[in-house]
Amino acid sequence: MSTTTTPLLPGYFYHIYNRGINKEVIFKDDENYRYFLQLMGKYLNPIILVYAYCLLPNHFHILISPMIADKDKLHLPLSHLFNTYTQSFNRRYNRTGALFERPFKRKQIMDETYLWQVICYIHNNPDHHYLGAFDRYPWSSYLSLSSKKPTLLKRDFVLSLFGGYQDFITAHENEVELRHIRDYLIEK
Repeated sequence: MSTTTTPLLPGYFYHIYNRGINKEVIFKDDENYRYFLQLMGKYLNPIILVYAYCLLPNHFHILISPMIADKDKLHLPLSHLFNTYTQSFNRRYNRTGALFERPFKRKQIMDETYLWQVICYIHNNPDHHYLGAFDRYPWSSYLSLSSKKPTLLKRDFVLSLFGGYQDFITAHENEVELRHIRDYLIEK
C-alpha cells in the first residue's frame, strides 16, 4: 500500500512517520522533544491509541491505532499535533512555513509479525542513526514500555505481543545484533 494515500481506519495499526522538510532538524533541544510528546498526549489520546514512538533530531516514528468511527476525521488529531508543533517551533526559532514533509507517511500493519517487527524497528532507530543505545535513548517509548512507571502508552498490549517483559527486552537486543551483522555484511 502507498505510504501517502493509505486511509486511516479505526481498529487497525499504522506506522506513522515523517521528517523535516529538506531533512532539516525538527527537534533542536530537550524542550522540543518534551513539547511534541505533550502534544501527542493532548491530541491523540484517547482518540488514537499510541503503542510506540521514537523522536529523532530530523524525523519521528509513531505506532498508532485510531479508535473513532468517523474515518473522514481520523487524520485530524495528527494534523492538529503537527500544525501546533510547527507553529510553536516557528515562533521559537523565528522561522516561517512548513516544518514537516507533506503528507505524513503512514503504513498499515496487516499482521502480528509485522507489528512486532515495527515496534523493534521504531525503538532501534537511535542505534541505527548512531544517536546512542536504544535502551538508553530518552526520546523513545522503549524506556516507558520497559518500566513500571505510569504511561499513556498501551504497555500491557505491547508486552503481551512479545510474550512478556523479558521477551520484549530480548527481541530488541536481538534486533540490534542482527542489524549490526547485516550492516557488516553489506559493507564488506
